[in-house]
Amino acid sequence: MAKPTGARCNLRCTYCFYLQKAGLYPDGTFRMSDAVLESYIRQVIDAHRSPLVTVAWQGGEPTLMGLDFFERAMEIQQRYRRGGTAIQNTIQTNGTLLDDSWAGFFRRHQFLVGISIDGPEEVHDAFRVDRAGRPTFGRAMTGLSLLRKHGVEHNILTCIHAANQERPLEVYRFLRDEAGGRHIQFIPVVERRGTAGVSVHSVGPEPFGRFLNTIFDEWVRHDVGSVFVQNFEAALAAWAGIPPGTCVSAPVCGTAPVLEHNGDVYVCDHYADPAHRLGNIMQTPLSNLMASPMRAAFGRSKLTGLPDYCRRCRVRFACNGGCPKDRFLTCPDGEAGLNYLCRGYRIFFTHIDAPMRFMAENLRRNGDPSDVMAWMRAKNARIR
Repeated sequence: MAKPTGARCNLRCTYCFYLQKAGLYPDGTFRMSDAVLESYIRQVIDAHRSPLVTVAWQGGEPTLMGLDFFERAMEIQQRYRRGGTAIQNTIQTNGTLLDDSWAGFFRRHQFLVGISIDGPEEVHDAFRVDRAGRPTFGRAMTGLSLLRKHGVEHNILTCIHAANQERPLEVYRFLRDEAGGRHIQFIPVVERRGTAGVSVHSVGPEPFGRFLNTIFDEWVRHDVGSVFVQNFEAALAAWAGIPPGTCVSAPVCGTAPVLEHNGDVYVCDHYADPAHRLGNIMQTPLSNLMASPMRAAFGRSKLTGLPDYCRRCRVRFACNGGCPKDRFLTCPDGEAGLNYLCRGYRIFFTHIDAPMRFMAENLRRNGDPSDVMAWMRAKNARIR
């Protein structure tokens, strides 16, 4: 993923982990130059051997670069695109700076836009404020409305934190019914404090599990096939024996390196620090950085560092220890490396086992996973 503005953002979300990354570049302008932009696009296209090249724009807030920057990016992509190769652009935005010009551009170039909305107004504005401390819900919803107006393909990213962890159904129904979300992703906020503590904004392990369970129960009865929740899609992949599409649930990681505004490449945005810097694309080819021993070792460490307690766990196939950044607790047997969210993962994966087994079996028979809704109704009728 490319971060053309680095950590620079027009918001000051209380739980944002990337704002502090600005300290990596105390004298930086946090604005990608045209030279870095062209070099990145040329190299990322050259490095791909598949007919589809995905370019992911993130931040900070990438729209702070202005529309002209992205127009140039599209021109450069077409200049270097090989015959028979398609380029898919994605962008993650807070939505507050969008207007008709932005939405029209996204539609014209077939961007997939991720927009951050944490739920109804009170919940969203609890932590998602601008640099002056003002609420951002209205501006984010205006941005979402523009995406819908212009027919832009989009998904909604919702953080689970202390302000919404006990309101799962309210959050989900808002995203589904009022925000019109058809593709939704839930990300737990875990801000480490000290050796084993977390910030007051962080989600609790058990509330995290209950949050997902409550939404799953609504989704599996009413919305399978019409609303796509990435967390549930990843779980279904695990039950069906399909490689997961998210690094969090994969056995190894390191598949989502990050490019900073100046061309520096890190193994992951959660590990954007000097110890995990792979190099700079203006000095070393991107393909060499991606093939570096450091990146390979980082990816393997997720598996090799998995505690024995986790290796014996019956839901390991779906969890794989979670994100390494959250592995800062001690296992019951005293071994280090237990994920902070472990209890939540166990609550969730245990709860969804039966319907997941049904959907996975349906997939193996080339059936439709949405048949689970009728199966759930019949099951409930038998119980009554």
